[in-house]
Amino acid sequence: MRESEVSAQPACPVGSYNEWDPLEEVIVGVVDGAHFPPWHVAVGAPLSPQQRAVFQERAGQPFPAEEIAAARDELDQLVDVLEGEGVEVRRPEPRDHGHSYGAPGWSSTGLYDAMPRDLLLVVGEDVIEAPMAWRSRHHAASAYRPLLKEYFRQGARWSSPPKPELSDELYVADWTDQPEGEPFRSVITEFEPTFDAADFIRCGRDIFVQRSHVTNALGIEWVRRHLGEEYQVHEVKLADDHPMHIDASLMPLAPGKLLIHPDRVPEVPEIFKDWEVRKAPQPVIPDGHPLYMTSKWINMNVLMIDEERMVVEAQDEPMRRLAESWGMTAIPCPFRSFNSFGGSFHCATVDVRRRGSLCSYF
Repeated sequence: MRESEVSAQPACPVGSYNEWDPLEEVIVGVVDGAHFPPWHVAVGAPLSPQQRAVFQERAGQPFPAEEIAAARDELDQLVDVLEGEGVEVRRPEPRDHGHSYGAPGWSSTGLYDAMPRDLLLVVGEDVIEAPMAWRSRHHAASAYRPLLKEYFRQGARWSSPPKPELSDELYVADWTDQPEGEPFRSVITEFEPTFDAADFIRCGRDIFVQRSHVTNALGIEWVRRHLGEEYQVHEVKLADDHPMHIDASLMPLAPGKLLIHPDRVPEVPEIFKDWEVRKAPQPVIPDGHPLYMTSKWINMNVLMIDEERMVVEAQDEPMRRLAESWGMTAIPCPFRSFNSFGGSFHCATVDVRRRGSLCSYF
């Protein structure tokens, strides 16, 4: 066969190794159909006492329609921003999360499809579905399955750990907040591997993870074995009494640039000793703004389009100034209504493809 007759193999549609290579394709979540989940001890553990009271009172009910509409509008604006910067955007199909489902011993309704970062971990050409610990998120990946099938057919890897049973053995039924100063104790046991993808953050060959109220040691070990010797998975310990997702505590923004929470990272991991480390500026979200599932420090949850372009909340002037002081262009986008649902730009997206290759930054 002549060389001219050999058709070139199409490039894999999935490929992302870090948080800052030039972004080419991204999935942006949808908030339609969002519901408060049924009350459960695992739901309450990461929340403040005030947030727990709201979740108990509204368990199983839809989120307020006007708040969903406002968040939907902001997601659409984010899509416009990303497409304006040359990024291809994909979306899941909205679902009604008020429908009940279950397994032997339990039943639940859902939560939402707003945060793809929580449930999909992209490492290279591999898309890993997270085995999530909340029963309300047992089928969280379903809205993204059409996209995953498409990527798989085009050459991507598609991996999933053992589907968790989420039986009572996974949870500490009498869990209570640990007294101040005591070591963190999780609401989940080591009954089976569970993790949220958002408890992992990627820096090429080095991946950082925290144990939390949704990620256990077995879950971390599953990822470590699955990725193999090509990657180093580092567990970091943060000073967070209610840990759930690492990207509002420790955010690598570009090679040599690390953004940290001023209180949750009392000691920067030694591996970052040669990096420039800056503390996140104080949040500017007003006290009266509803935050159902997160703290104001969700302001750290920025999205890098590349090493020099950062998407920031339109009203977050301190974060804009921080980006510019680091030589970056801050791209504003309104997102405060979406923040109410428990995330920001990093949570609301998952990188499908960034133009770059696997390498070490340490």
